[in-house]
Amino acid sequence: MAQDSADLAADYQFWLQKLSAWEQASSKETQHDICLHLSRFQKFLKQIYEILKEMDSNAILGRFPTIGQLLAKTCWNPLILAYDESQKILIWCLCCLMNKEPRTSGESELNSWIRGLLSHVLSAFRFDMKEIGLFPESLGYESVDYYPSLLKNMVLSLVSELRESHLNGLNTQRWMAPKRMMSLSQVCVPLVTLPDFEPLVEALLTYHGHESQEVLSPEFFEAVNEAFLSKKIILPTCSVVSLWFRHLPSLEKSTLHLFEKLFSSKRNCLREMECCIKESLLPQAACHPAIFRIIDEMFRFVLLETDGAPEVLAALQTKFSLKTYFPYGAPSLTAVLAQRPEAIPQRHRLQPLLHISQLLREAVEDHTHGSQQGPFESWFLFIHFGGWVDLAVEQLLRKEAEPPAGLLWLLVFYYSPQDGSQRRVQSMVELKVLLNRLLMLLRSDPLSAIDLQKAAESTSTDPRPPVCEQLARRLLLSLLLWTPECHAIAWEAVTHMAHTDAVTHEILGFLDQTLYRSDHLCVEASRKLAGELLQEL
Repeated sequence: MAQDSADLAADYQFWLQKLSAWEQASSKETQHDICLHLSRFQKFLKQIYEILKEMDSNAILGRFPTIGQLLAKTCWNPLILAYDESQKILIWCLCCLMNKEPRTSGESELNSWIRGLLSHVLSAFRFDMKEIGLFPESLGYESVDYYPSLLKNMVLSLVSELRESHLNGLNTQRWMAPKRMMSLSQVCVPLVTLPDFEPLVEALLTYHGHESQEVLSPEFFEAVNEAFLSKKIILPTCSVVSLWFRHLPSLEKSTLHLFEKLFSSKRNCLREMECCIKESLLPQAACHPAIFRIIDEMFRFVLLETDGAPEVLAALQTKFSLKTYFPYGAPSLTAVLAQRPEAIPQRHRLQPLLHISQLLREAVEDHTHGSQQGPFESWFLFIHFGGWVDLAVEQLLRKEAEPPAGLLWLLVFYYSPQDGSQRRVQSMVELKVLLNRLLMLLRSDPLSAIDLQKAAESTSTDPRPPVCEQLARRLLLSLLLWTPECHAIAWEAVTHMAHTDAVTHEILGFLDQTLYRSDHLCVEASRKLAGELLQEL
């Protein structure tokens, strides 16, 4: 490590002396010497950047007091700027020196000086000034006043040129060449988080030429997406959507970033999840079919890998812009599910539920209605519209007559889509027995939480399948929240149920879901009760 530091220090002094010598001479011999050293100098510049990017501005100046001299001499050497990636690496180094929040006049002056160097480096894209520093002096401006304005004007000039190029289309006289677009986007990679360059970043993202291939560099898209995800840059929705349209890896990374945020929450509050999803801009972007398809496919894979994680299910059931672009689902089923359950009058709600159950059952067990993808695809379509499950539970708890087999099948399928027909029938039988016990107990007086809990437990000595455990908790919680008779014992009953962390987590999710959903079918008193239980838990 010590040897590496000594070698770097020696190289640093060597190149500082070289730059000074090149600056003082302009002979052919000097130019030849520069060309011979360009490759080595670029490697050195990369090495310096790898060190600078891990330090703040003050630490850099403490370790490399003459770094400003070295970078400034590099900026004014046209042969170095013209070589390979030297210009881009130089801009990266300059950005490392920039103090994002200057607190002293010295830090502000340093920022202004760096902007001046950036203006000079970028001037090749718009102006043919060999000695840009002489221009402000001739106008009587100090660099501290001039360079920030010059940088702003250069950015605005490039933005105007991009817009003119976009509007003029095939008018090649006013058209920015693809090669120049690529170079400009590469230069902007280290600059995307600087406020001065936000208009240029937006203009590049929304620029659409007539080329058959992408004219902006992948590194530019990656840098912008990373800055957006880390909230270092604020972009309008149209720019973000354009970014994801043009660079699918950025869309995939943004979706994975959303998954990470959803899974990292210890307590999945739907209100927080809704806010998180909205801030991601993915629902807005999903208005476009191509983006929706990609996001939906990623949800499909995550559901398969996580065995239907509640966080993912809840995210899918939030209000995405489109719910009709489901290529694997039967069109007739999609059309029925896309209806709003809460808009159906109370006395007419059973019929659409039975119709949905019939279509799903045919798609899963009979493979009719155009769906040949298996149970998962039908289930994946169904879970996008979770309001129908709430409606089915409500109908079962309100029915005093024989519970419809179609509703029993719908609930069992929702909670365990992978089961075969025979096992699903067995779960339906147990669900029916459980439902009858709960409804019978509901008519008893007085009603106790312990009796209600015992009624929800299995009477068989054999272990109850996981799907039946889930169904039992769901029915019991729904009964407690949706029926006024159970409100008085709700807290006691929930306390008995929450005997493990996993069950408590599930109960919290259900209560929060009941409290928050604006389209829920329960009465206001149930929402108030759910809120009280959440606070206590």
